[in-house]
Amino acid sequence: MTGPEKEIRGRFAAAGVRGWLHAVRIEPARIDPAAAPEPEVAVAADDRVVMASVYKLPLLVAFCRAVDEGMLDPVAPVRLLPEARTTGPTGIAAMSDPVTMSLRDVARSMITVSDNAAADALLDAVGLPRVHDTLRALGLQATSVRGGTRDVYDALVRDTRAASLADAMARLADNDRPVDPAAFDPLLSSATTARDMTRLLTAIWTDAAASPGQCGYMRTVLGQQVWPHRLAAGFPRPGVQVAGKTGTLGPLRHEVGVVQYRDEPPVAVAVFTRAARAEIHLPAVDAVIGSAARVAVGTLRV
Repeated sequence: MTGPEKEIRGRFAAAGVRGWLHAVRIEPARIDPAAAPEPEVAVAADDRVVMASVYKLPLLVAFCRAVDEGMLDPVAPVRLLPEARTTGPTGIAAMSDPVTMSLRDVARSMITVSDNAAADALLDAVGLPRVHDTLRALGLQATSVRGGTRDVYDALVRDTRAASLADAMARLADNDRPVDPAAFDPLLSSATTARDMTRLLTAIWTDAAASPGQCGYMRTVLGQQVWPHRLAAGFPRPGVQVAGKTGTLGPLRHEVGVVQYRDEPPVAVAVFTRAARAEIHLPAVDAVIGSAARVAVGTLRV
């Protein structure tokens, strides 16, 4: 175990979480296949973990590839009705009235504020088979997407024997009545590895995931994510750009993204955590995502 990996494991333990991390510099594709692999920082990087809302990142890529192929028009209007939308605390999911917006702005809302209604509307347009095709095309062998947010919510209500989604979420946050639904099992829910997610981010940042225009759109949207309390919290100073996508479900708190210091190569980093406690608000867990990423990125800086 290297020094940085030991330090990261210690930080995870101090925050009361089990953690998984992978970080690697994003370099242009090298011609020599015999060259030494890029330096990396890895903590259980090949263990499969439940994605939660991180599944929205491969969905974004699948959407952009469908645009490239002429299968979807990014400016086509989508009308989202309140009675048919997936619930959630942000974006369209939190609104009271019908909303009409373009597909590409639906995708933007899905990423920037982790909008559940937008994500399920986009998945309906893209189709799950196309997401699977994207995973295979990009070599993400350890990643599987089994459905959208509405599917996870339906399973949570069923598995917790709750009367409603609100009741199911309350049960997830109750330390006195622990539950372990299928949504927390990487064999039964959408899952990935930290290494697969840095591979996907690298593909986006090197224009290998889709056309250069669509990869540029994805980089812009990921850079517009509003949450400052996880990955970005580890890099609060000027001159550092952070782009990413969070995931949250019960004890699961994740973020995958790219960190770039001025005039340095970007670094892809994926951090997944599962907390020992069930409270909805665990600031120490949010913070350790940023601090662990800071250790990893610092190790890889040129």
